Amino acid sequence: MKNDKLKGQHRINEQIRAKEVRIVGDEVESKVYPIAQALRLAEEQGADLVEISPNAQPPVCRIIDYSKFLYQLKKRQKEQKAKQVKVNVKEIRFGPQTDDHDYNFKLKHAKGFLEDGDKVRAYVFFKGRSILFKEQGEVLLLRFANDLEEYAKVDQMPVLEGKRMTIQLSPKKGVAKKPANKPAVSAKAEAAADVDAEAGAEE
Repeated sequence: MKNDKLKGQHRINEQIRAKEVRIVGDEVESKVYPIAQALRLAEEQGADLVEISPNAQPPVCRIIDYSKFLYQLKKRQKEQKAKQVKVNVKEIRFGPQTDDHDYNFKLKHAKGFLEDGDKVRAYVFFKGRSILFKEQGEVLLLRFANDLEEYAKVDQMPVLEGKRMTIQLSPKKGVAKKPANKPAVSAKAEAAADVDAEAGAEE
């Protein structure tokens, strides 16, 4: 494993400029040592004196093989990166008087997003005097959340911000992507649904 990017980020051994350092670790007494004594301790253990907190007063060091130190650092960074799962938020827009055909088309897309592990932010956009229908917009968003009950949990109930009323949903645990091999019986129905979807997109 290459640690080239991490090399040079720490002072080691004679590169450490402080007159005294605080050593931490398992195999040495944690206290402040004059730099000469700290270097001698590292040499006796066949290891390196590595400065891990240069801005502390005095700087904090560890006695460890520098290659091993870089490996542990790289491993820790990799683990942290793995925990940072990137979550996409997909937006779905409705009008305050969305018809059933358009609603079902967007509901189908939302299910697909949730199955892919994405969050869904649905909103009703009120244009001009349509703000008078804000209750109707709220009902539509609550219906949307209810229809997705098997797929999602509600992160945020409908809230009006300016001209937009928004609801946010997260995929439920265990919501998996549907298997690729679908029953032949549903092929016609699916084709018809695709035609409807295309028609909705044109609208």
